This record gives sequence, structure tokens and C-alpha cells, in this order.
Amino acid sequence: MILRAATTLVPLFAAAAAHATVLELPWLAESLAEQNAVGASHFIATGPYIDRPAEGITAEGTLHRQSWRVVGEITTVQLLAPLRQQFMDSGFETLFECETMACGGFDFRFQIDVLPEPDMHVNLGDYRYYSAKRPANGNDDEYISMIVSRTANAGYVLLSQISANGKVASVLSAETPHPSAMPAADVGEMGETLEPTGHVSLDDLAFRTGSSQLGDETFASLAGLASYLNARPGRTVLLVGHTDAVGALDSNIDLSRMRAAAVLERLVQRHGVSSSQLLSDGVGFLAPRASNLTEEGRARNRRVEAVLVATE
Repeated sequence: MILRAATTLVPLFAAAAAHATVLELPWLAESLAEQNAVGASHFIATGPYIDRPAEGITAEGTLHRQSWRVVGEITTVQLLAPLRQQFMDSGFETLFECETMACGGFDFRFQIDVLPEPDMHVNLGDYRYYSAKRPANGNDDEYISMIVSRTANAGYVLLSQISANGKVASVLSAETPHPSAMPAADVGEMGETLEPTGHVSLDDLAFRTGSSQLGDETFASLAGLASYLNARPGRTVLLVGHTDAVGALDSNIDLSRMRAAAVLERLVQRHGVSSSQLLSDGVGFLAPRASNLTEEGRARNRRVEAVLVATE
């Protein structure tokens, strides 16, 4: 993500902005809502909603809220990362961060306080939450919470800040360049193969006969596929598992599905790909690309392929 040096800033809460840290939103953005409430309280989550409500802090003071819509194909990682870094650079300490199902999915989303539509849109299949604290003397600690989400064609940011001393810790601002100035994301080598052909084999993944376990090493094909998907949030791929012909068809289909699911999990957990962009299935040994009569051929048949199934 490249943050531009803003030429025209559009600060919210202008009366207090002179004493605030100015953060910059990436790319083309429009303000959706702004609120300023004195004597308010706000829940700051410090853990996920897993089997019980999320733990957190209820802070009291002056509450400032801003929501923005970021135009274009952009991932929640791309939205959150530069803003998180800017908060950390200005003295905030991370309290909690999570993504969709790791947050608690539906339950977490409806425990936290979010502005209603159309002031904020939260895709229940793809959102990220971040909370942080800037320590101060006495009871003047400042807290922020941020939730980011996206659709196929836009990203959404909601920033909530609360402090006992009534100061605005930070304000968001954005350029409003012509849409043609917005940079196109590079599809990379993976995209150059996947988009023209509709499929690509992840050939550096290693599966032993009868195993669905991936090694701990970094696989270049997964890094490439993740970069492509993160740059194209409107794309969806189906991960299709394949096996050699050792054993019965039913058991091999089950194994191939587990292999595809293992790849999906790795892409989400280690590479930050949204689970909403991934599907998985398996076909066993029904689609070989080499002879199963040799070990070399069987090794080539133990694979996972990525199939492009949606483009918007």
C-alpha cells in the first residue's frame, strides 16, 4: 500500500483538528459520517467472541467517530495496515486485532458499536478489527477502535476515538484525486498465468502418499497466489485437490478435499487472504496429468490447482 502525500486534506472535527495527529487514508475516499459526543461511553474489544462475549474496556469521555468509503478494489489488509502503522507511530499501543471468523464473526460484529448503513458497511464475510491505547498521565488515556471492511468495488473504514480529556487524538483525511489517478494493482506472475488460462497448478506444494499435511516452509506458489488475491479482492478461486491412484476412489476424494482445505487454511492464516475469496474441493485421482504407473507420475498427480471462478 502506498500512502500519498496529500495535497488537499479534508479533516473531520475541524475545531479540534489543530491539536490532533492527521492520518491519511489511501487513494480515493469519501467521507460518510462524522460524530462528536460528550459524556459518552464506548466499548473497546480486547479479545474475540468465542463461546462467550468478547472481553474489553468500556471507556468514558468525549467520543469522536468518522467513517469513510474508499473507492476501488482494495483488501481489508491494505486498508488496515497503513492506518495501524500511523497510530503506532503516534504513540498508540495495540490492544487487539482480529479478522472475521477469528474475531467471532456475526457475534463479534454485533457486540461492538458500529454505525448503521449507509454510514458504515460491514461485510460479515470480510472485516478486520483493531483497538489501541495511548497511555497518558492519570485517567487521560486515549483509546481507539477501528473496523474495516470491503465489497468487491470499495472499502470501508470506521474510526472511533474516546478520551476523558476531550481531545481529538487523530483525524482522518484524504485526497480526492480524479479516479483515473488511482493506481492499478499489479496482477504479478500468478495473475499473468491464472487470468488468461483460468487455472494454475501450485506445483511446489509437497504431499506424501496418504497425507494432507503441508510443510512449514514458505511456498512460492502460495505467496504468489496470495499477492494476486490481495491485489484483486473481487476475484475468487476454487482450490481443487488431486491425488495419485493409490487406494480406493472414495478415500482419495476425501484426501484431495483435505489437501485443498489445508491450502485454503494456509492462505488465510499465514498470507492474510480473505476466506470470502476462497473455495475448496477435491476430485481424487479423476484428473491425472501424468501416468500413475511410476512414482514420478504419481508425485506429479499429488497436487492442488487454483481455478478462477469469479472475477467480480
